[in-house]
Amino acid sequence: MSKRFQVVGWVAVGLVSGVLVSMGFNAVAQRETKLSLPIDELRQFADVYGAIKSNYVETVEDKKLITEAISGMLTGLDPHSAYLDADAFKELQVGTQGEFGGLGLEVGTEDGFVRVVAPIEGTPAEKAGVKAGDLIIKIDEKATKGLPLNDAVKLMRGKPKTIVTLTVSRKGENKPLIFKIVRDVIQIQSVRSKMLEPGYGYIRITQFQEHTVENLVKHFNQLADQGPMKALVLDLRNDPGGLLTGAIGVSAAFLPEKTLVVSTDGRQEDAKRKYFASVGDYHRGRDDPLAKISAQSKKVPMVVLVNSGSASASEIVAGALQDHQRAKILGTQTFGKGSVQTILPLTSNTAIKLTTARYYTPKGQSIQAKGITPDLWVEETADGSIVDRLRVREADLNRHLAGQEPGGAKSKDADKKKADPKSPARSTTTADQKDQKDQKDTKPIEFGSADDYQLQQAMNHLKGKPVATTARPDNS
Repeated sequence: MSKRFQVVGWVAVGLVSGVLVSMGFNAVAQRETKLSLPIDELRQFADVYGAIKSNYVETVEDKKLITEAISGMLTGLDPHSAYLDADAFKELQVGTQGEFGGLGLEVGTEDGFVRVVAPIEGTPAEKAGVKAGDLIIKIDEKATKGLPLNDAVKLMRGKPKTIVTLTVSRKGENKPLIFKIVRDVIQIQSVRSKMLEPGYGYIRITQFQEHTVENLVKHFNQLADQGPMKALVLDLRNDPGGLLTGAIGVSAAFLPEKTLVVSTDGRQEDAKRKYFASVGDYHRGRDDPLAKISAQSKKVPMVVLVNSGSASASEIVAGALQDHQRAKILGTQTFGKGSVQTILPLTSNTAIKLTTARYYTPKGQSIQAKGITPDLWVEETADGSIVDRLRVREADLNRHLAGQEPGGAKSKDADKKKADPKSPARSTTTADQKDQKDQKDTKPIEFGSADDYQLQQAMNHLKGKPVATTARPDNS
């Protein structure tokens, strides 16, 4: 897959906040930082501004030019910093509450088209058959080539029960695919659970939202009420992240009180923080949602399932449980989204989303552009995962932030996936073509089902049986 993945916002059609957002509403003006203005560069900016106003073929409003300049400053930094206009700011707030209108797609842009990052589980898009990696080339009769991502999102949104037609290009298909999808209100149930067999519980978290910790308590207690639990599988595969408080709270459910969960490090003093399994770090209300969780949560043997779609909040939870040896991590390398985005309001309804720090596991390992390495490397299928191997990770994104050790030293693996300029360009091989054919022929995996290969191996580990691990690929 191309590395020219220009804009990744984990933008659901509606919105899903797949980047991990620290909702620190500090006005930019409140920070007492002495700025040295670059006079020559500002003069050049003014010259360009004047040239556009005087010579562009059509009249351009001042507001549009300034807004686009702000947006360009931010998107030029890294894939996750962005300007949030009134619509985007509202959607960010709505998305973290777990309900929004649309189709249920996480999308980005690649080579001027709209690329599907992932369909959200249980939504109209997923039920219609849209897949991760699909290239949306038309929305109804509107071509997406060169269309700004926000405009594409607006075209796909609409009133519930109305129809939108997506024309999709998919690898391995000779002609475009057409999907007629009925819009709906997207209500994401972030926590699901079931008893796999007596004593063996399964909990899946699809996104970290405002009520994820409360829902986790509800589902865990329902499993515990069925009798003593022998083991638990926590499934974080394809979970794109969400709220920091949700990640801390989920970790705290399984760790001793006041245990270090994650730390952050940035340039400003308030970006250098440690977060613990303490109610003050995961809940802002009066009542502790974890006060009612069964005591079995602190001692039940656990396996956490991850893959390349496990990002940000998912990686914080996996890293915390791994570092404290509370659970074994099984699956493949996670996405590597280990940076903090702080929301800084500009007006009452606009803001900037700015990368202000990096996340570190309790042992001080950087997550950024690396991810969490499983204790047990198991592909998604018995003959090797195709979809997971071809997915874009943080380190593939244009202008991605490099990993750093605490204190500023560059991470050893920060640029591991960057191309060696002395190496020849990678060409399409027979193996690549086979992977693409296999991807086309492989049926989507239903997580938690009897055919879920990684879940089978997790159960083997919990029962003391051999686990069919494979060697870690060199490019992971």
